[in-house]
Amino acid sequence: MDKQIEKHQSSVFINNMVESSIRIGLLFVLLIWTYDIIKPFVIPVLWGAIIAVALMPLTIKLGNVLNGKRGLAATLLALIGVVLLVTPFVMVSGSIYDGVTHLTEVLQQGDVKIPGPTQRVADLPLIGGQLYEVWALFASNMESAVARYSEEIKGAVAAAAGFLGSSLATMVMFVISLFIAAGFMAHAESMSKAVQTVSVRVVGKHGEEWANLTAATVRSVLLGVVGVAFIQSVLVGAAFFVFGIPAAALLTFIVFVFGIAQLPATLVVLPVILYVFSVQDTTPATIFSVWVILAGLSDNFLKPLLMGRGVSIPMPVILFGAIGGMISAGIIGLFLGAVILAIWYELFTTWLKLDRDKTSESTEGELEQKSAVGK
Repeated sequence: MDKQIEKHQSSVFINNMVESSIRIGLLFVLLIWTYDIIKPFVIPVLWGAIIAVALMPLTIKLGNVLNGKRGLAATLLALIGVVLLVTPFVMVSGSIYDGVTHLTEVLQQGDVKIPGPTQRVADLPLIGGQLYEVWALFASNMESAVARYSEEIKGAVAAAAGFLGSSLATMVMFVISLFIAAGFMAHAESMSKAVQTVSVRVVGKHGEEWANLTAATVRSVLLGVVGVAFIQSVLVGAAFFVFGIPAAALLTFIVFVFGIAQLPATLVVLPVILYVFSVQDTTPATIFSVWVILAGLSDNFLKPLLMGRGVSIPMPVILFGAIGGMISAGIIGLFLGAVILAIWYELFTTWLKLDRDKTSESTEGELEQKSAVGK
């Protein structure tokens, strides 16, 4: 009898295990298919959510000015964002394309005349001698220089074309993200309730708190990373335009991109300083150098001031999350990395509080027992 019961229970267990495995396998396949379907929309939707969180306070203010028309306010902000995004891109891309095309034609014709380098160029430390030699070759014998450095020239042209192509795809993605953000902002209340409901369902009673933390962290990173990069690029770019540096707009844009990527602006500034010292007098070149170096180092004191505002998370946690996320996942990792580390920090502090609460509760219980025994 016992053997029959054991056999029956074993058969039931095996049937349940097989049935559960089949269900889990089918669910796993369904998840994979679902991810393949929505994969092209994941990045634009994430960016749309980030933009919506960042612009939500401005949308509310603009909606109040427009008599509570939240949808109109969100649409106007999205259109303004598209204009601000497309206009500089068209200007910079057109300038790069025209410059590369004209340079290619001139080099092919061999009619260009380049002034020769001065002794100042040769006196520059480390790279002066080699730079003087290359410059002198292009100035004296263009055809020979083009033939000698033809592979490098072709590589530069190909890199410029690839940059334009990838930039165009990125711009289109951001335009789509702006309109997705407009939809999120127009239905902010219902979207917020849905996010909070899902958060509470997934992580429990701290879900709503962490949802608010996510929004605050995104705003903090936007202000502390993108905002600082914008301020830094304006300061450096002002020096480029004041001193008449060639391709000042393009160099300013590169400084802005480097700032977002958490790369030092000095990588762009130092070659320009060498160029200025080679073509201008010592006094203006020194003034330019001091200006751009201070502007390039401005992020060191701007980030502590701006990053971490509005959240209880320490600034280093957000900064490390932004930098690590940027390295692992690109630009969007700036926000995802900061959010993930912020949530982990909250989890850690919550765990410490729980342990402390248990210790205090046990201490209070012991004191109550001692007082009861004393009575």
